[in-house]
Amino acid sequence: MMSARLFALALAVTTLALTGCAGSQSGSAYSRAQTRGEMHVRMGVVESVRLVTIEGTQSGVGVVAGGVVGAVAGSNVGHGGGSTVGSVLGAVLGGVAGQAIEESTSKKDGLEITIKLDSGQIIAVTQEADEQFRPGERVRVLSGSGATRVSH
Repeated sequence: MMSARLFALALAVTTLALTGCAGSQSGSAYSRAQTRGEMHVRMGVVESVRLVTIEGTQSGVGVVAGGVVGAVAGSNVGHGGGSTVGSVLGAVLGGVAGQAIEESTSKKDGLEITIKLDSGQIIAVTQEADEQFRPGERVRVLSGSGATRVSH
């Protein structure tokens, strides 16, 4: 009974850890460090838009959290030596699964937006697909604090 409670607790911690790791690359989201800073604004016209996938994070939290859950689950196998072997195997398998879960849950749809700036320069910016852009649209390109984003 105690192992089931420990397993449920470990699973809850894993879920919270994995969902907390997904950082935003949205054109509308700003990190705390990016606020109150000056941004350089350039104007341009969208040349093309291409759908891309923004890879998920692999911070190591998924491996650790999955390993903990796997070890707890594996410790319920057998008694004595069997329990130890089960814990080790559960930790390894849980770690592999945790890493895969972290990467897949934090993967996002993105856009590669190619823009011809008013200066004549052509640039491409990749960001989350939380806003739609169409060729021929006039857009703003904001750059500063190590980030560039496109907005209407």
